[in-house]
Amino acid sequence: MAEEVKLIGVWASPFSRRIEIALKMKGIPYEYIEDDLTNKSPLLLKSNPVHKKVPVLLHNGKPIAESLVILEYIDETWKPNPLLPHHPYDRAMARFWAKYIEEKCLPALWNACWCEEKDREKALEEVSACLIHLENELEDKKFFGGESIGFVDIVANFIGFWIGVIGEAGGVELLTRDKFPKLCKWRDEYVECSAIKENLPPKDKLLAFFRARYESASQSK
Repeated sequence: MAEEVKLIGVWASPFSRRIEIALKMKGIPYEYIEDDLTNKSPLLLKSNPVHKKVPVLLHNGKPIAESLVILEYIDETWKPNPLLPHHPYDRAMARFWAKYIEEKCLPALWNACWCEEKDREKALEEVSACLIHLENELEDKKFFGGESIGFVDIVANFIGFWIGVIGEAGGVELLTRDKFPKLCKWRDEYVECSAIKENLPPKDKLLAFFRARYESASQSK
């Protein structure tokens, strides 16, 4: 029996795009189902009744939620082109940095993009404190996964693409070459890698989306 793989996502979501990158890297055929977070579908609410968020992977009708969980599920279910390293220590370190990005870096970056101007300086300091650890972790590696895209690189897609677009929309520069030369070099290599480039939202469309959000936010103040 052929395997049925479906992904419920939102085009602008870095979390949904993580899963698309992984599925494409693994060569897994899947059906993409676009959802509307302002009017969530019955399928999404049924598939993820706890968080009611995207992404959700449906594998032979069984739902898996939360992007980090889904990425590990994909890696364990389809063995070719592994996302996580082979050695247990290296796998543990990859999970550590993925969790660090998810729980520390992303909230700090998001806050710095959307906070009020009076809170900006403190927010930028928090971002710098987070990103310097990633800068140091990269050392002289091309990617966090070494010479090829791996688990941590996929999780870091928000840093590699989204913060540049959001920053352009809001006039906030978070990742500068003078402060973070290794991260900027990683970003440049990252967005040109075919596995990533082919699975990013169109920049113009994403930029327009966030400019509209900034406009809406400024009008509501």
